[in-house]
Amino acid sequence: MPTFQFEAMDSTGNEIKDVIDAPTEEEAQATIRQMGYFITKISVKKTRKAADDKAAGKKKGKSLAIGGVNLKALTTFTRQLSILQDAGLPILRSLRILEQQSKPGALKNSLIDVCDEIEAGATLSEAMAKSPKAFNRLYVNMIKAGEAGGALEVILRRLAEFQERSMALRRKVKGALVYPIAIVVFATAILACIMVWIVPEFQKIFADFGVDLPFMTVTLIATADFVKVYWFLLPGIPLCIWLFIKLVCKFTVGRTGWDLFLLKLPIFGQLIEKNIVARTTRTLGTLVTSGVPILESLNITKETSGNAIFENMYQKVYEAIREGETIARPLKEHARPAFNAVSLMFWIVFIAGPVGMLLYLTRMNKPVLDDMVVNMVDVGEETGELDTMLYKVADTYDEEVAVLTNSLMSLMEPLLIIILGGIVGFIVVALFVPLISLITELSK
Repeated sequence: MPTFQFEAMDSTGNEIKDVIDAPTEEEAQATIRQMGYFITKISVKKTRKAADDKAAGKKKGKSLAIGGVNLKALTTFTRQLSILQDAGLPILRSLRILEQQSKPGALKNSLIDVCDEIEAGATLSEAMAKSPKAFNRLYVNMIKAGEAGGALEVILRRLAEFQERSMALRRKVKGALVYPIAIVVFATAILACIMVWIVPEFQKIFADFGVDLPFMTVTLIATADFVKVYWFLLPGIPLCIWLFIKLVCKFTVGRTGWDLFLLKLPIFGQLIEKNIVARTTRTLGTLVTSGVPILESLNITKETSGNAIFENMYQKVYEAIREGETIARPLKEHARPAFNAVSLMFWIVFIAGPVGMLLYLTRMNKPVLDDMVVNMVDVGEETGELDTMLYKVADTYDEEVAVLTNSLMSLMEPLLIIILGGIVGFIVVALFVPLISLITELSK
């Protein structure tokens, strides 16, 4: 028979803390009321054995798992849980069914922990909050809102739709980057092989016959000699650049500068910006629709943005709302980034010195949010349909990301062909012009 620990008040207002044995929580509450107490809190008391087993990690069915939970697996779980809740199954039974169906890994381990916490008297949101590797603050707060409003199945359905849209958008952006990255990697490998093995053979032929080499051929041979001696710089330079960026981003001003640099890049900056706007507005709209308080919603949205410029903007909006402001006005005021010296450094280093400086100075004051977004938020606040307007903004930007991604793909293919064709043409001309001269001399 389980033991329940409870807090209550007697008829004189004194606080009572005690335990009681009962078959179910309902019978425990009935017994406590018969004793003349008013219950303020009641939960199942964990046994020492269960606590020891949990501390030692001796949970049946748990396996070794490295890393967090895959977004696709979490989305599938959320969709299935919403279906089971629609069917009217108790939450614990639904979780047990899904836990048994899950493959060994981080999600299964988290579901085992969640089920144990619920059996011990915790709510679903409290149990999920103790497994942050699987369920982030956005997930937990939406579940908490669903429990408070008595519409858990509706919240789960919204959460599943939100995750599916986020996953589709992420997959679309990643898919757009796979092709150019693969082409550049393979092209670099092939050109390196030409420089290391083929060009030196031609160099020997030219040296044996004492042919006067044109400037193009001299440049190619010098490049081949450099690559042959310093081949390790091909992977080393990108690695050093990546480590340098990581080191700079450890500091707040450095991370802000790098994120601002990315947002202001031509074409690719627009793609990053629209992607973040779509994600954050959908997150905020989903939280507002689910009944999460606006301040908590803004905090969660700030964390999911993944960009220091947007985090700072949402933080300013959060502070303004605490002072009694609306969302739209501070959103417009703080959508324009301030000058950042680190961002200017990145523009000078990566975008050809003075040209990069000029580009940054002309683009730095451009707001990261269009006036259309601010106006729609303003209308949403006035009409009481903020969530609907945020969804419309997110849908609009999702479409713009898709169009921009397709345009980039269409532009990238011919551009890569032109660049690679130019490099190959340079090599061919540089090698065969002196070779033709040599053949002409020999024929004479």
